[in-house]
Amino acid sequence: MATRASRKLISDYITKRAISSSVGSCRHCSSAAASSPKIPHFSMKRRLLTGATIGLVIAGGAYVSTVDEATFCGWLFSATKLVNPFFALLDAEVAHRLAVTAASRGWVPREKRPDPANLGLEVWGRKFSNPIGLAAGFDKNAEAVEGFLGMGFGFVEVGSVTPVPQEGNPKSRIFRLRKEGAIINRCGFNSEGIVAVAKRLGAQHGKRKLDETSSTSPSSSEEVKHGGKAGPGILGVNLGKNKTSEDAAADYVQGVHTLSQFADYLVINVSSPNTPGLRMLQGRKQLKDLVKKIQAARDEMQWGEEGPPPLLVKIAPDLSREDLEDIAAVALALCLDGLIISNTTISRPDPVNKNPVSEEAGGLSGKPLFNLSTRILKEMYILTRGKIPLIGCGGISSGEDAYEKIRAGASLLQLYTAFAYGGPALIPQMKAELSECLERDGFKSVLEAVGADCR
Repeated sequence: MATRASRKLISDYITKRAISSSVGSCRHCSSAAASSPKIPHFSMKRRLLTGATIGLVIAGGAYVSTVDEATFCGWLFSATKLVNPFFALLDAEVAHRLAVTAASRGWVPREKRPDPANLGLEVWGRKFSNPIGLAAGFDKNAEAVEGFLGMGFGFVEVGSVTPVPQEGNPKSRIFRLRKEGAIINRCGFNSEGIVAVAKRLGAQHGKRKLDETSSTSPSSSEEVKHGGKAGPGILGVNLGKNKTSEDAAADYVQGVHTLSQFADYLVINVSSPNTPGLRMLQGRKQLKDLVKKIQAARDEMQWGEEGPPPLLVKIAPDLSREDLEDIAAVALALCLDGLIISNTTISRPDPVNKNPVSEEAGGLSGKPLFNLSTRILKEMYILTRGKIPLIGCGGISSGEDAYEKIRAGASLLQLYTAFAYGGPALIPQMKAELSECLERDGFKSVLEAVGADCR
């Protein structure tokens, strides 16, 4: 869609310039018959500039009309880098809002090139074309799932979604630490609620089913089958609790009953630092009781051959060894389907602690979180003996970072802050780099490299 729109725009521009140039030439000729005044110097410069512009546009149009779709797709992704400075001038939350709106309306490049073969993998019986996903918190209300999946993410996780709509914490609540490649946020589960999200996901699910049944092309049918409930990619739904709720389990159960039918996997978020008391649910007894209730609510629903969606828990990076042992024990005992490691941190590691913005309350994400979250990831992989799929999240900003997370035990990966700074161009770049890392070390697939540093 983006390719066709771009080509049409160039075509229209060429046509308009050609018409205006023809009219201008006719007027010049008729006036020249009456008199031949000397052409001012500035007019000559203007004509040279106009001619050069038309030449560049014609050349660009010729290039667009002759290059293959993959090359043009790559050009579009690279061109998005030109927009990044504009977003940097805006308030952080305004820029975020604009990015989600652009993705929801299809004003973003769409990946047409196949992912490197060594990036494909299967987790929970679901096929991922690549292991790089968009973390929860970016598309909180499932407004732009198709747009983000279309950019080339292997999966997208929406939310956190609360049962009842809530505004979250007062603004300003998102703060950039650009030099450190970090962000501090204290949004506090701002959400439109499960009803609004269910309507959006339901409409999208219905559209996908209609496309699947009406498609007569074998290739397009194959493309749909290799995705999930959201279409060509996998969709995760992250569930949260309302700030004023006194029964956390009831909030999560309500989310399961309403949204699990649209999800390829579900996440229980008990690790945001911006909802009072939430992290207390990571304690051994609290977590065990919570997971058992949510699993029971999911399993009592009617499911087809594919079965219920996998259930994951997202944990914090600010945990002691004892905390990690407790979580691992609960995960193994209750056969939890996966863990996301990790959420944002309340700590302020170097060099963030030297930045005055670091005094703002909230969770820190981005590059300074990488080492901490990767250490926790590796410990949890060892504690669970590699039996539970882990999603590595926290500070990933390159293919090398992604590869390090995989070697530490992650089967899948998630981006947030690096994507907020780097935009769509980061996605194909990271996939290419990750593919090269695997080839360099002799791994034929992502799964072969999972936990390599823990063996």
